[in-house]
Amino acid sequence: MPVILKSRREIEMMRQAGRIAYDILQKMKASVRVGVTTAELNEIARVELARVGAIATSKNYPTYKPGEGYPAETCISVNEAVVHGIPDHRALREGDIVTLDMALQYEGYCADTAVTVPVGAISSRNTQLLDVTKEALELAIRQIRPGVKWSDIARQMQNLVEAQQFEVVREFVGHGVGRSMHEDPKVANFVNGEQLRYDFKLRPGMTFAVEPMVVTGRREVKVLADEWTVVTADGKPACHFEHTIAVTENGADVLTDGREPWGL
Repeated sequence: MPVILKSRREIEMMRQAGRIAYDILQKMKASVRVGVTTAELNEIARVELARVGAIATSKNYPTYKPGEGYPAETCISVNEAVVHGIPDHRALREGDIVTLDMALQYEGYCADTAVTVPVGAISSRNTQLLDVTKEALELAIRQIRPGVKWSDIARQMQNLVEAQQFEVVREFVGHGVGRSMHEDPKVANFVNGEQLRYDFKLRPGMTFAVEPMVVTGRREVKVLADEWTVVTADGKPACHFEHTIAVTENGADVLTDGREPWGL
């Protein structure tokens, strides 16, 4: 499918969705502490979504029929869980790391964002894991500008991560975002033969989610019996940061960081 370029008005509508997603993540993040359950964190999002009239695009995905598909408003992934962790009555413990992933639609436009946060004091290696994953996302944002091939950015992200003895997960990549949560193009955080077949040049009006997923041990993953939660095969910690971004003539315009526009 062709990449759908967005008008300035459409990007501003996406920014509204992005601001809501940012605000919800901030409320969830502020509530992360020892003893809180992932279900309680999800409830914060559920209440806020209802209050502002936004729709969680995770809920009931992919069928969107009540009682089918993914069962919660957010994905909350703890420690070895990479993505799609289902909120439940698990209480967070000192030293955990927890990824909060919020995808929503507001007035017909979508935004997708995630952050990994520590629970109390964490190990130095986990601190480094969070830092390098966030740095990979920030590197991508700095490099985004019209005419650049995405593979050139993805290669830099991969090199940054691997230089610090971490690995990039291969099974999941970023994606276009707009009126639908998942559009073209595929936005990888690494470079291999398969991804090069889907390579693309950045153009003003592109909007997509960049979401590096980085692990401490081997990059292989598996899906748990709940058919949603993806964990590292070796049980070692994982980290995930994500922003929805618009490409402008001047570079990247991050739509989910809570800041005012600058690139339009």
